[in-house]
Amino acid sequence: MNSLSLIDWAICLGYLVVVFALGLWFARGQHSNDDYFLGGRRMHWLPIGLSLFAGTFSSLSFVGLPSTAAYGDYHLYLAILFIPFVVSPIVWKFFLPIYFQLGATSSYEYVERRFDRRLRLVCSVLFMLYTVGWMGNMLRAVGVILEAVFDLSQTQTVGLLIGIGLFATIYTTLGGVKAVVWTDAIQAVALGGGMLTVLVLAVGKVDGGWSTIWQVGNQHGRFAMFETSLNAEHGNLWAATAFGVFVYLAGHAVHFGSVQRYVSMPSQTAAGWALVVNGLMVGIVCGVFFLAGSTLFAFYQQQNTLSGTQIRPPSGESVTAAVGADSLYDELERDKHQDHLLPRFVMTELSVPGLLGLLLAGLFAAAMSSIDSGINSMTASVVCDWQADRHLKLRHSRMLCCVFGLLSVSVAIIFYFKGGNVFPLIMKIAGMFFGLQLGIFLLGMSVKRASTSSAMIGLAAGTIGLILTFVFEISHWWYGANTCVPTYVAGAVASCLGSADDGSDK
Repeated sequence: MNSLSLIDWAICLGYLVVVFALGLWFARGQHSNDDYFLGGRRMHWLPIGLSLFAGTFSSLSFVGLPSTAAYGDYHLYLAILFIPFVVSPIVWKFFLPIYFQLGATSSYEYVERRFDRRLRLVCSVLFMLYTVGWMGNMLRAVGVILEAVFDLSQTQTVGLLIGIGLFATIYTTLGGVKAVVWTDAIQAVALGGGMLTVLVLAVGKVDGGWSTIWQVGNQHGRFAMFETSLNAEHGNLWAATAFGVFVYLAGHAVHFGSVQRYVSMPSQTAAGWALVVNGLMVGIVCGVFFLAGSTLFAFYQQQNTLSGTQIRPPSGESVTAAVGADSLYDELERDKHQDHLLPRFVMTELSVPGLLGLLLAGLFAAAMSSIDSGINSMTASVVCDWQADRHLKLRHSRMLCCVFGLLSVSVAIIFYFKGGNVFPLIMKIAGMFFGLQLGIFLLGMSVKRASTSSAMIGLAAGTIGLILTFVFEISHWWYGANTCVPTYVAGAVASCLGSADDGSDK
């Protein structure tokens, strides 16, 4: 198994120095919360687009996507493709005009204008609950991988989680949204570049290259994207559509952090170009992550065929006689450590100087891009949504950043001891809180008679839908739909049956 060389350490430490220096640099010249949270509304669309990508996927991509492709199929990638082809056009056409016409800082300003302040605060709370869970899961995912790389004890892993979380908190606290955006841009490049390097080297380890990868993947159903059977083990067309529409749309259209980035740019057109950059990065880079997972699957299938070890296709049917020792692939599947597949492959099969350091730099990038985005946006939500006069002093805003950073580290430690693979958990968290918010926005935008009372009825129905999702143990793919649809439908029906109040025509 590889160990870190001097080159590896140089890459990791060099990256951390650059990130910290950016935080110090952007701390200069900040005199107001507008500078701190919106970059003075003068940000460029290119780094914003890269930041949208890095903040949304980050460590989930690095950890979850290759293992999803290797142990499952491509239905999650189909859901992801909704972002460039469905979500971005909808956001550009229908949501950006609202935020720029309002001159908004928070997406939830629309909720107060359309309904009332109570609903705005409810949406802010939903956003914060999601963000805390999201940050904790992202950081925990990186800790689990580093645990495998360095063969750490639980105590050492917890210490590492604390160290990474505190580092990200410090530079975010210093630099504000500019530090977040520019470090996210660097992290997006590190994320994509590291995985592309791994993919190229991994393909070279498979006899027959791409043709073998395609043949083996097809043989085992790994490239399935349009399965219509409701009994599909790893998802189906309907589940992917539900997740793409009700979760990814909410994440880009009403999520505070996304809207915060849109309105940090000088115009709606610039925000639209940022959506284009984000969509391109999502489609291309996430595709690379999935191809890397397919390549690892083909590699281990080939190794197991040579040794006589069995690998099971999704249907559970035997492919070869199980007469050999388990491969790393089977070992991780059995031990429920599927997220370890990529780093363990790099450590055991690829001996390129600096590659492990590049991988770890990408993981650090993934963790910190999640934490910096989350704590800055949560602090901005407190200032914008809860402080009516927005006169919270800049030093107090920085103190809030510290508090939220410590909270994210605490949640990461809880998730670490809880265990489980990262993507199913984050899909549940996103669906739980995004669906409710999206339902409220859609109700206000499309039902003229919708009032605060009908919106509250809708929220109650969405909450019941969430409870039933847990009771009947419905798949994580459907959490967003099971909260958004009841919220919207019940709110619309209540609007038709009741009378519009003063908020309905705002």
